Amino acid sequence: MKGFLNFNHIKGDFFGGVTAGIVALPLALAFGVQSGLGAVAGLYGAMVLGVFAALFGGTETQVSGPTGPMTVVSAMVIASAIEVSGSLQAGMGIIIASFFLAGGFQILYGLLKIGKYIKYIPYPVLSGFMTGIGVIIILFQIYPFLGHVSEKNTVDIFLNLGNPLSEINFYSVGLGFLTILIIYVFPKINKSVPSALVALLVVTAVSYFCKFDVPVIGEIPQGIPSFYIGEMFAIDPSMYWTIFEFAIMLSALGAIDSLLTSVIADNITKTKHNSNKELIGQGIGNIAASLIGGLPGAGATMRTVVNVNAGGKTRLSGLIHGLFLVSVLFGLGKFAALIPLSVLSGILITVGIGIIDYKGLKHLKRVPRADAVVLMLVLSITVFGNLLHAVGLGVVLACVLFMKKSSDIVENESSLEPLTGFGGEQPWADESAIYKNFSNKIFIKHLYGPMFFGFTSSFQDRIKQLEGDARILIIRMDNVPHIDQSGMYALEESITDLQKDNVVVVFTCIQPQPYDMLKKIGIVPLLVPDMHVFNTFQDCETWLKTNLNSKEDGISLIAEELLRVKKAKVAYRL
Repeated sequence: MKGFLNFNHIKGDFFGGVTAGIVALPLALAFGVQSGLGAVAGLYGAMVLGVFAALFGGTETQVSGPTGPMTVVSAMVIASAIEVSGSLQAGMGIIIASFFLAGGFQILYGLLKIGKYIKYIPYPVLSGFMTGIGVIIILFQIYPFLGHVSEKNTVDIFLNLGNPLSEINFYSVGLGFLTILIIYVFPKINKSVPSALVALLVVTAVSYFCKFDVPVIGEIPQGIPSFYIGEMFAIDPSMYWTIFEFAIMLSALGAIDSLLTSVIADNITKTKHNSNKELIGQGIGNIAASLIGGLPGAGATMRTVVNVNAGGKTRLSGLIHGLFLVSVLFGLGKFAALIPLSVLSGILITVGIGIIDYKGLKHLKRVPRADAVVLMLVLSITVFGNLLHAVGLGVVLACVLFMKKSSDIVENESSLEPLTGFGGEQPWADESAIYKNFSNKIFIKHLYGPMFFGFTSSFQDRIKQLEGDARILIIRMDNVPHIDQSGMYALEESITDLQKDNVVVVFTCIQPQPYDMLKKIGIVPLLVPDMHVFNTFQDCETWLKTNLNSKEDGISLIAEELLRVKKAKVAYRL
């Protein structure tokens, strides 16, 4: 263990870990209740994941445990398992297997080193998803806030809202409002003590001594947790695919949640986390938590920030956070049973409010319409549909819209209209001499940006407009850093069509990747001879002056050049 744990900052790590544990306690209990597994499941998840993710993760100061997004998905898994199996006890195999496999997938993500790809998820997708999660958390707390058991999905919450409204438990409502009030007001008095913990203790005491008739958490198991390994071997094979889907959803969300928190921790501590190691640590922690019936979780932003601000500097602080929660389980479980559910609802409502991305919503009218559409679509599907579908569809739609935008930009900048002289494009400085001497039947095509499948159709349409007008087409590729397979074939088809009309195609200023692809696929030299590929535009200009006669009807190609083109076409077809 020497060198693995750093005891040089033991004082700061101790206070950071204990403070993070105090903050985590009410949230763990609340998330456990919301999930449907009970308060103790949240506590199990927080303490086990907190310990293992700290030991094996890649972010020194990160504190892990059940989070809002992960709890929402976990609640969906639990509700589905109960619906299929008929009861919570009968569905535990499906639940535990889903949580266990999710941790396994996260370890796989780390081993495959895909942690770095988190940065490629578009902001509108993340914004819509996180806002949707915040809305879901708030919606699911409406019923407990009013003193009733919540419905299992957001649609039913709206459809049956009249039931709790007709039988409001005003004691529950009062305790819930008092909880929210303390959470928002107490930090203005004292910021050193977590306001959520103050609200939990104060409002629970008020409820207990005033003997309010409100729903409470109830008995919490104490001592060593039971293991659920056997339940995973008694699952109906027909549920394997469902478990796989649940695991993918949880693992992907947990990875995103954790790595975003790692980035935040880096910004605060001025350090650099190891994304892939972090995923492995999270996976190990979630597997361990699943074996004792604990909720899966991820890196928790608020708890991590609290840890750092309280002095935490190494992974020892996250370990202490988990051990603190273990001590709570063994010593204070009987007191936690007295906590009113409306108090936990008040805590979670503030959590939901904090998760909503107000910045993204505020700028909806100012950002590009495509981004606004993606955000609102992801938000809607997250709240009323499937969370994994929301993220997947959002990413796909964002990519399609991005490619459409990129294609439009390339198309506009590479336009050939109107078809006069140099295709209507303003000649570059090094083209002025050619423009002056050979402006009648020479066209120069400037390409801008990567030639990818989103640009191929418009590119071919533009090139076809040259047929019958040009004798030579010079394609300048100074600003084309990349070309994909679709771009290659579009270029091939366009060149073939032009050569049928006896047009000579010339390449200039090709960058390494496009040139390498042109060679590999055979466009150069089989379709476009090496003699028509020039490193610089000056070389192309020399070739033009040598082989063209500008005195005969403007411009004409010498017989040898036409013969070379025809031979190249025959060779390429063979």
